[in-house]
Amino acid sequence: MIISIPLAVLFVVLAVIFLMGKGDKLIAGYNTASEEEKNEVNIKRLRILMAVVCVLTAGYVGVQPVIANYPHAQMGALFIFLIITVLIIIIANTWAKKK
Repeated sequence: MIISIPLAVLFVVLAVIFLMGKGDKLIAGYNTASEEEKNEVNIKRLRILMAVVCVLTAGYVGVQPVIANYPHAQMGALFIFLIITVLIIIIANTWAKKK
């Protein structure tokens, strides 16, 4: 609990930073991409997606101390989080790309 709350707050702060239009250097892959590769990405959509990822991660981290004594709930939460992660990867490679 001591670590979960500050970590969840950190992810919420990161989400706010992304929604404010800042933090492009914090996006893995985008920071090191060439100008040609950066031009293929809709950065506004990518920022929104990263903010959603941060909020979902904050929720997952924040709920962990609550369900710590329930192994089935932990496995269920992990399974849901992994499915959401796969969906976000797919969305990042489709919705966040320029057409």
